[in-house]
Formats: sequence, C-alpha cells, structure tokens
Amino acid sequence: MPVINRIAGFAEEMAAWRRHLHQMPELRFDCHKTAAFVVERLREFGITEIHEGIATSGVVAMIDGQGPGDVIGLRADMDALPMEETGTPDWKSRVPGAMHACGHDGHTAMLLGAAKYLAETRNFSGRVALIFQPAEENGGGAEVMVNEGVLDRFGVSQVYALHNGPNLPEGHFFTTPGPIMAAADEFRIHVTGQGGHGAMPHETRDPVVAACGIVQAIQTIVSRNNFALDDLVISVTQIHTGSADNVIPDTAFINGTVRSFMPHVRDMAERRLAEIVAGQAQSYGVTAELSYVRGYPPTVNHAEGASFAADVAAEVVGAEAVEPAMKREMGAEDFAYMLQARPGAYLFLGQGPGAGLHQTDYDFNDAVAPVGASFFARLVERAQPSTKKVA
Repeated sequence: MPVINRIAGFAEEMAAWRRHLHQMPELRFDCHKTAAFVVERLREFGITEIHEGIATSGVVAMIDGQGPGDVIGLRADMDALPMEETGTPDWKSRVPGAMHACGHDGHTAMLLGAAKYLAETRNFSGRVALIFQPAEENGGGAEVMVNEGVLDRFGVSQVYALHNGPNLPEGHFFTTPGPIMAAADEFRIHVTGQGGHGAMPHETRDPVVAACGIVQAIQTIVSRNNFALDDLVISVTQIHTGSADNVIPDTAFINGTVRSFMPHVRDMAERRLAEIVAGQAQSYGVTAELSYVRGYPPTVNHAEGASFAADVAAEVVGAEAVEPAMKREMGAEDFAYMLQARPGAYLFLGQGPGAGLHQTDYDFNDAVAPVGASFFARLVERAQPSTKKVA
C-alpha cells in the first residue's frame, strides 16, 4: 500500500501549513502562536475535543474511531531553535534569532495531515490522542507533559513519534528495537587560580594551564576507563578564559556534553569527571568546581513497537525502503520520557540530501510530509482496526 491517496491529495496544503509555521518559530515552552495555528486547523477538520495549555503551550486533541478500543498516542514537537536563519526560502523565518532548524515545523505539519485524514475517515476503533508538544530542544516538554498526567488522563496505551533525517534516502524509514538515541548530560567546570602578569607566571597559579590539563585528562575517560563496546561520547565544547595577551587570568570555564546508553556507563563518566577535576586542580594548585547535570535519558524503543512500526512503514513505502535495525545515534530526544511511561517506538524519516539538523540553512523537505502523515494514519488503522464498516 503506497502513500494514502487522500493524504497525497492535500500535500500542497500540508506544505503551506509547514511553511507558515517556518516563518513564525517559537522557542521552548513559548509555542502559543504555533499552538493556536494547530488548534485552528484541528477545528477545521471537525475535531471537537481539544485540550490546550498543557505544559504551558502544548495541545492534545482526541479523535474517536468506530467503536470501543484502546487509545494510541501520536506525538509531534513544535518548538524551534535560537539560531539566525541564513537560508533564503520564500518562507524564511521572520523572527530574529529563531528558526526551525530541526524540522519540527514539518513534524507538526505531518501530524496535522494525519489528523485531517483520521478525522475524515475514522476507520479505526478506540481513540487517537494527537500530542503537539513544546520544548523538545531545551526544557524537556515531553517530561513535563508526562508529569502533568497526559498519558494517564487520556488513557494512552502506546505512543509513537517521527523525526526527519537529512541526508538519509528520501522517503525511507529507520528505526531499531531497544536504544535508538542516547542520554544527554552536560558538565560545567569553573577553575579558579591566581592571575598576574604574563611575564611573571611564577607569581601566579595559572588557571589556563590547569584547564588545558583537565581537558586533556578528560579524554582518557573514553579511551582508558570505558569498555570499548559500551558506547560513550564525552566532548568538551567550550573553554573560556583570559582577556589580554600579557595577562594571566584568575579563572577559566570549561563546558561539555556526555552521551551514553547504559546506566553504569553514565555513572562511571560522572564519577571519573569528578575525580579528574579534583585531582588535576590539586596538581596545578588551583581550585575547580564541577557541575554535572543529567539531561534526557536514553530513548529506548520497545521491541514490539519498533517491529510493528517498521511493518507499517513497509506498507507505506515498501520493505526495501525500511531499515528496522538501524545503528543507534548519540543524539538525544525527550520523547524518551514518553517511551519510559508507555510502549511504542521512535523512527526517522529520510528527507534526502541537504543541510543537516541544527544548521542555519536547514529546511524541511515538504515532499516527505505525505509519507509521514500516511505512516501515522496507517499506524492507527493497523494498531486499532475498526470493527464497523465505514460508509
């Protein structure tokens, strides 16, 4: 079964929605205009049960099927990134310092497309919960929605989500059972020494040299403390210090990220960071304070959910265009919180060559929107087949 004809029929409408959203990016939990646009479309589709203001600006809409049954949840994220867009599409961001550089405008459009079809046909049993979530990029909107009881309140029994994949074959699906994306932690290290004249380092306790020593030692965690087959990435991404070429500063700042999948690896990385920071600081005669913040947990697909989702994807695009055992990624995703609470799966939808995620010239490929919307629709129809004939 290819892309659903009815959904293909309003592909241009989906592109128009997406391009409108692209011009009005909103950050974190402040997705009120986006949510209002979503609600307006849902009402046009004839959906009457719409719940607003969840996790500040999130929306949950319910569609009733033909007869009793379970509730399946479909999630799309709505927020953008604090970046200045350098691309030049006609629908370029109109908000300075913000852009949809991760395709959440496309995710929202795809779920709206599925909503329009499902509201028209209702060829399923039970109910569908359409979850439009803010603050995926920063803030953990999915965790907030779970903590506010969304899955319990609406009786969601399983939940699914899609993410676009730049530079993956256009219209191909990728997923895997088990971990698919990593846990994401961050660390900050404040080094305090004693500054002075650059020509007289013997009179100082140089935080610059100490910071370099700390960064070098951090590199040994992956190479010497971690079992080679246990995935772990530790990247130092910022070093800030100094103000002049002849002044040794008093302080230095180091920042970075830790990505892992297994709890014991995560624990080890945090422990070794603390030990290295303390030991290196003592050896250089400075003080150093480590702040380690645990972020999103690993995104772990349920085996049955991933297998089922791959089967549904194969119905839409053909088995040759589905990779059901992709290599897991070191990126992170707050949909992890929903998968901790309910069975389901997370998938990538290839959108062909182009700028990568979080790049200033990124743009979603509207050609794949009918594919994603068809996947969502068929997922519902397969998971909860109607017990009544639709006229």
